[in-house]
Amino acid sequence: MTSDPKGFDNDQEPEVPDAGTTPESPSDGARAAEGGADTPPAEGGTPTGETSDPADTGEQDPEAAAAAAAAREAGLTAQLDQVRTALNERTLDLQRLQAEFQNYRRRVERDRVAVKEIAIANLLTELLPVLDDIGRARDHGELVGGFKQVAESLETVAAKLGLMQFGKEGEPFDPTIHEALMHSYSPDVKETTCVQILQPGYRIGERTIRPARVGVAEPQPGSPAGETSAGESPAGDSADGGSGEKENGGPDEG
Repeated sequence: MTSDPKGFDNDQEPEVPDAGTTPESPSDGARAAEGGADTPPAEGGTPTGETSDPADTGEQDPEAAAAAAAAREAGLTAQLDQVRTALNERTLDLQRLQAEFQNYRRRVERDRVAVKEIAIANLLTELLPVLDDIGRARDHGELVGGFKQVAESLETVAAKLGLMQFGKEGEPFDPTIHEALMHSYSPDVKETTCVQILQPGYRIGERTIRPARVGVAEPQPGSPAGETSAGESPAGDSADGGSGEKENGGPDEG
């Protein structure tokens, strides 16, 4: 008769682990015990022995935040001042350019008008002798027929180009527009006066292309101009002379 091994019960079957489970080893239990210390604390908690950093949690000191905001504002203000200064400089540059352009336009327009007047004046200056001949022919009654029509057409074209004639008898002498070719004295004038038009003057706008050639008369020397009329002076002189003769003749007869 065989005896059962010691420590084994025939009625007790050994435990066999399931196929889906893994036997837990002592080393696994140790790891679990050690890992318990590294388990993160509950929500809102802080691990034991550690302090929170305001910089890590997003919280800052109010004074530091205010200083940072002030510095940022100062930087933006400086940039804004620079932009405004640059804008003012560009605005002044633009205004200067506009003023220079306006001056340029006025100068070009003035030069254009001057060049046009010079060109027309040069052309009409060559025609002045022809116009003088036409004037003399008209004065002598020789401007008739087809020649009269041609002469009038030429004068019309010259007038359209701006040619104007000046110089009349009886107007005061002006050395800027008159050229005196003859000189005389007359008791009929109170100032230097044009008494004869030898050649009319011509101008284009304010530009004189030929002065009027005239004969002038001045008041007689020694007589105050304008105080007595022309007819009163001879009469007065004759009256004085007659009385003088009577006065002188009285004693002789006596």
